Amino acid sequence: MTERIVSFVMSGGVGSRLWPLSREDNPKQFHDFSGDGSMLVKTLRRLTARPDGETPVFLIASERHADRVHADLAGIDLSGGGPLFEPTGRNTAAAVALATLRTLSEFGDSLVLVVPSDHEIATARQFWQSVENGAAAARAGRLVVFGIKPGHPETGYGYIEIAGEKDGICDVSRFVEKPDLATAQNYLAAGNFYWNTGIFLFRASAMRDAFTAFAPEIWKATEIAYQAATSDLSGLYMPLELYAAIPSTSIDYAIMERASHIAMVPAGFRWNDLGSWQSLLDVGPSDNDGNVIVGDVVAIDCENSYIRSDSRLLSAIGLKDVAIVSTADATFVAPVSRSQNVKKIVEQLEKSGRLETRFTPAGDRVIESGAWRRRVHHWLFEETVPLWSTVGVDERHGGFHEALGFDATPLKKPKRMRTMARQVYAFAVAKARGWDGPADRLVGHGLEFMARNGRTDNGGWVRTLNVDGTVADAAEDAYDHSCVLLALAHAHMVGSPDALRLAEETFAFLDAHLEDHRMTGFLETSSGVGERRSNPHMHLLEAFLAWHQATGELAYLRRAARIVDLFRSHFFDPESWTLGEYFDAEWRPAEGEKGAWTEPGHHFEWASLLVDFAGRSGQSDLTGFARKLYASAIANGLNRATGLAYGAVSRQGLPLDLVSRSWPQAEAIKAAIALDGSGGPDLKPEIEARVGRLFRWHINPAPLGLWIDRIDERGRSLATDVPASIFYHLVCALTQYLDSTVGESR
Repeated sequence: MTERIVSFVMSGGVGSRLWPLSREDNPKQFHDFSGDGSMLVKTLRRLTARPDGETPVFLIASERHADRVHADLAGIDLSGGGPLFEPTGRNTAAAVALATLRTLSEFGDSLVLVVPSDHEIATARQFWQSVENGAAAARAGRLVVFGIKPGHPETGYGYIEIAGEKDGICDVSRFVEKPDLATAQNYLAAGNFYWNTGIFLFRASAMRDAFTAFAPEIWKATEIAYQAATSDLSGLYMPLELYAAIPSTSIDYAIMERASHIAMVPAGFRWNDLGSWQSLLDVGPSDNDGNVIVGDVVAIDCENSYIRSDSRLLSAIGLKDVAIVSTADATFVAPVSRSQNVKKIVEQLEKSGRLETRFTPAGDRVIESGAWRRRVHHWLFEETVPLWSTVGVDERHGGFHEALGFDATPLKKPKRMRTMARQVYAFAVAKARGWDGPADRLVGHGLEFMARNGRTDNGGWVRTLNVDGTVADAAEDAYDHSCVLLALAHAHMVGSPDALRLAEETFAFLDAHLEDHRMTGFLETSSGVGERRSNPHMHLLEAFLAWHQATGELAYLRRAARIVDLFRSHFFDPESWTLGEYFDAEWRPAEGEKGAWTEPGHHFEWASLLVDFAGRSGQSDLTGFARKLYASAIANGLNRATGLAYGAVSRQGLPLDLVSRSWPQAEAIKAAIALDGSGGPDLKPEIEARVGRLFRWHINPAPLGLWIDRIDERGRSLATDVPASIFYHLVCALTQYLDSTVGESR
């Protein structure tokens, strides 16, 4: 009777050399490249088609792909096998150890066949004939591998060097890594080198003994995790903390490169590991010009090219030996001969935290909480803060530049006091979050410039300075004073020696010159002339809460409470759930369009501040107001084409300002974070979506460390420069996102 062979399919890889199609959430083994099923399905069918002998088939896969695995397994008889799910990837040594343990515990000392899930193999009959050719050597206790006679000097495969052959079995001299072209040519000429298929056949006890001899720590840790596993009808699951303790390394390094007396069977089947776009060009159905065309593609006068579109129309003219792969969110272009180097692109994207390597775009896909952490952290602390802490600083005249061009050169614009203060805020917050740059110097630099050039005789602050620091507009504006107070609070929290004194002077000015003598809020300017706005009051509320955070003194919370009372009595419209912007001296809505003008971005800002104040004061009903503001902004304030907040809409929801600026998108993130977990629905998917839109439209299209501030209703950039005043919004929102997702995703 033919001996039982227990088969295991390893399906844990990402297949980064086939990016942008293959990604962490949908790696290449789940793709159908030839129209007859996914690579995983074809592998399973091949294993279940053994002509003679019992063959239980198991699948070792990532737990995160469980749903996809179950879909591919439907209708396939695994002869008593099933899936074993890894809670986290630990490379192929752990997978082989797991296969060995499963076989020993359920089938005794049987033969074990371990194969990758993503290889193209000619026929099941030829495959099994080669496996059976190695069975005798495996029964005798040898570890058996399978090699392919190379037909060209391939640099994308590992190689096996053999020393001799007897009865169709070769002795392995050594395993060698992927070579450069010259070395591969030498291997081809030598005649005793084979491509390594990564397929293994062995007796379970032989592999156990090899682990015990060469990698006992891997065997022991895998055994502990396996013994603690739980099983149900859907598969076997191992505890994360135990499986994560297994050292992560390949079976080649852990065992095969150290063991002796390894046998190799020259494979009698055609094989391709489909590890590059070149390999898909080699095996795919080609036209008369040697092109493989997939998807909505128009190609004219192209030769020997792999051209694929999984989204929009892709057109090409006059290309030769090129790979072009386009998805909904990414496009890869390279000479076919260099297409396997896409892994370098993936490594660079992962370094900067880009999600295009992890998630496949889909309208109904919910990205896991914290998915944007790496990208956000990298953009903030490795791209943006370093840029603005250097070229954004005016070392000649003092203070900070009001704006940069898209080539990161400073623009000679008047310096608004609110911008100077917001830059101080940004660097103080960066320091508080662990940035190791010169934050103290930058905070001191900004405050020194502001205090030296921007004070008024009344003890307040001017509105605008010229580039050289001379006064351009001496108006004492409530909005600017709110920004100054916010900056001073955060500067005080990171140890600025001057912040508290400057703040006390500013509060004294505020009370004496900007507070309405009727105790109904604050004037726009110390002159008392002009309409009243809710926006400066919102920013004063933000500053008062920051000073309460900095000192714990209730006096600041009482100041905040008076702003909140104005919100309740005048700013908020309970019928439309909207927030008024413009008012007359009696806090009646302004006449005409201004009275109907509402800004979604301010709805979001107020929502997060109200939740903050509610938590400090105990006025829990304010969370309900915050939810209404957020709901009304989402319902009526978004451009449905881009998902971005408009500049302004009427109280009835009609768009008044169709431009989408970057700061309202940042404020939407803050509002969702504030409302998440406050007794309402789970907003974590919403938070990730909001961060995604900010990066999709405003950050990713811009040069490193910069952003596109203005976008029209069709998603086109209207920006001519990069205003520094927006940096505060981005730092505030994205640091809150990092704080709220600590310990989530990666």
